[in-house]
Amino acid sequence: MSPSLLEVEDLRVTFSRRGQPSTTAVDGVSFSVDAGEVVGLVGESGCGKSVTSLAVMGLLPSRGTTVTGSVRFDGTDLLTMAPGQLASRRGKDLAMVFQDPMTSLNPVLTLGRQLTEVLRAHTDLDRAARKAEALDLLGRVGIPDPRRRLGEYPHQLSGGMRQRVLIAIALACSPRLIIADEPTTALDVTIQAQVLDLLTTLVRESGTAMVLITHDLGVVAGTCDRVNVLYAGRVVESASRHDLFARPRHRYTSGLLAAVPRVDAPEGSPLQPVPGSVRDRLEWDAGCAFLPRCGRGDDACRTGGIPLAPTATDLALSPGNPDHEARCVHPAGATT
Repeated sequence: MSPSLLEVEDLRVTFSRRGQPSTTAVDGVSFSVDAGEVVGLVGESGCGKSVTSLAVMGLLPSRGTTVTGSVRFDGTDLLTMAPGQLASRRGKDLAMVFQDPMTSLNPVLTLGRQLTEVLRAHTDLDRAARKAEALDLLGRVGIPDPRRRLGEYPHQLSGGMRQRVLIAIALACSPRLIIADEPTTALDVTIQAQVLDLLTTLVRESGTAMVLITHDLGVVAGTCDRVNVLYAGRVVESASRHDLFARPRHRYTSGLLAAVPRVDAPEGSPLQPVPGSVRDRLEWDAGCAFLPRCGRGDDACRTGGIPLAPTATDLALSPGNPDHEARCVHPAGATT
């Protein structure tokens, strides 16, 4: 089999401060993305999703940050590249849609300047061609009157419009990999569907790979091919979208799904949130980090080194190629 376009192996990110204990935000994360595939990273705030994406893009601060493992893009380890080499690939081969549209755009530069900047850096287009491409990009992401918008500044746009500009910048050079960190946070439901359709169309038509970071399981259900559920810096479940929703194995995943409101639930049915918070956790070396919030946990869950592996049930369902894995001693709906 040919290697995937992006292969992340045993990625670890540790933050250190003088006089303070170090904090491991990403603890051995591994996943891969093929060309034309959408892979989701799902979990609550604080589980390590955004830090993982910033490590892949080489955007974490160097001071006080230790990044180990490997991030191979088209066979080249991005973590070992010189900063200048990696910078030359960002925007051209790899692009990112950042989470906060209110602060991700430069407030003192016009939208046209910011849109054409990436084209000037990575293409041979002349000034007129860059402007024409910028107009086309704004139109593709659904911004009305794009010619007028090119001369405006970010503060003149709503949060949703700014998010669309960020997506247009990411799409400018038709990158081979897009990392979308909560790309529809500031958009209403209708525009959210349009933006997701735009991103997925790009993936299908051009073979672009996409890593979609979200906590919205509805977005996952309609977009991703494969899903990695993160908790406390580790992948606790990995499966295809259909398998994950049909047969969640890790108790955290089943808790997330149970917390989603259902239109077919009886009127007045209470929501079922996951108990506790992400701060209620064990260290992975001491057992399952989710144990303090899990209603099924016992002493067997206090054993360190719980592997990410197929359950006995999944091995029986797909003995030749089981691709549903969970880091759980007592998987939901499975025999162990």
